[in-house]
Amino acid sequence: MRSGGSLRLRVTALAAIVLAVVLVAMVVIGVTLFTTASDRAVDGLLTDRASYARQIARTAATPQALLSRVDNRSVRAQVILADGRVYGSRLPDDDSAARRVIELRSTRAWAQGARLVLAVDSRLLDDVQTRLLWGMVIAGAAALVVTVGLLWVGMRFALAPLDAMTSLARSIARGHRGERLSPRDPGTELGRTAAAFDDMLDSLEGAEARERGAQQAVRQFVADAAHELRTPITGVQAVAETLLQADRDTPVEERERLTLLLIQETRRAGRLVDDMLEMARIDSGITLSPQPTDIGAIAREQADRVRLLHPELTLTVQGSAPPALADPVRVAQIVANLVDNACQATPTGGRVQLTVDASPGWVHLVVADSGVGIPPADRDRVFERMVRLDDSRDRRSGGSGLGLAVARGLARSHGGEVVLVSTDPPGAVFRLDLPAAPLPDGSLAP
Repeated sequence: MRSGGSLRLRVTALAAIVLAVVLVAMVVIGVTLFTTASDRAVDGLLTDRASYARQIARTAATPQALLSRVDNRSVRAQVILADGRVYGSRLPDDDSAARRVIELRSTRAWAQGARLVLAVDSRLLDDVQTRLLWGMVIAGAAALVVTVGLLWVGMRFALAPLDAMTSLARSIARGHRGERLSPRDPGTELGRTAAAFDDMLDSLEGAEARERGAQQAVRQFVADAAHELRTPITGVQAVAETLLQADRDTPVEERERLTLLLIQETRRAGRLVDDMLEMARIDSGITLSPQPTDIGAIAREQADRVRLLHPELTLTVQGSAPPALADPVRVAQIVANLVDNACQATPTGGRVQLTVDASPGWVHLVVADSGVGIPPADRDRVFERMVRLDDSRDRRSGGSGLGLAVARGLARSHGGEVVLVSTDPPGAVFRLDLPAAPLPDGSLAP
């Protein structure tokens, strides 16, 4: 944006130009009106004087007697007889006087065929007009100078809110947060500007606070991830060193046990890294391929998988629902995380139940376990990253503490949600909500 110089100077100059134009227009209009009025006055004066002269000519004995009554300072008169003799004052030149010539209709002998010339010297009017013009010019110039001076001084007070905005901006730039203009009258132009400036500051400071919070969350996440990775990496190192130090007399069963431990710790580290990468993808905006997806079929597939991993648990799937509009690969990941979470919380011999149903415009999957439940105080915290609840999560499977966070993030990427429905023992109940796929006619399934 181009500044174009000082706002105070520009406003004062613009006002001075406008005032100068107005003053010039007033001078022109004044001179024009004066000229028109003076012309009418002269014409009326000559008309009156001519009528008066005709009346006097009937009784005047001589031309001199007529002139003594008609000729005066404002109107000069001259009588021209029929024989060419001229009586009276010397009249001004034709180009500088307003003239009127009349014939004297009188029974007097000297007036037979005589003419009376009346003239008003326009130089007197021109002199008055000139003085008037100069008076208006001088008065206008003085008014212009005084107005410009008052504007220059008054603009300092008029632009005080802008100076306050500048001072506030510099104060905030120096690190003083939280200050605001708080205009008294937000309905004026400067008041609206100040209010918009305050709104901008609120947005900027809010964004700054969110950025600091995000940075703090990232630092905490990295610290938690480093802490979580330390355990499996330490386990891998310890098992690997034990295997290297084992001699030939070490039983085969012991070597197999160590190898199995090594594989488990490696998988645990890999699972944590995969979940961290998944959260990073969700945060940066994951790409989905939504299509009509059978949630019930995915639930049954995940139940079959978990039965192989946890034969000590009872898994059941019931209910049906119309297709959901979702990415089937990501939905399978959501369901897998919810089912794995339920299995971690369910003791040996427990039960995990998956229920598929629907409501107008939505498809639901409810995952319920028979574990110890979740304390009400941890209802929202359970979805935070790197959070494990000691009373309701069994670490035997090497969970990363990101399963529920990943599930909720993926669900929200679909326009859905993962919520904790119940926390009361026995067990917890989670529900996955996804938008239903439209029918061929464009409507939603009832």
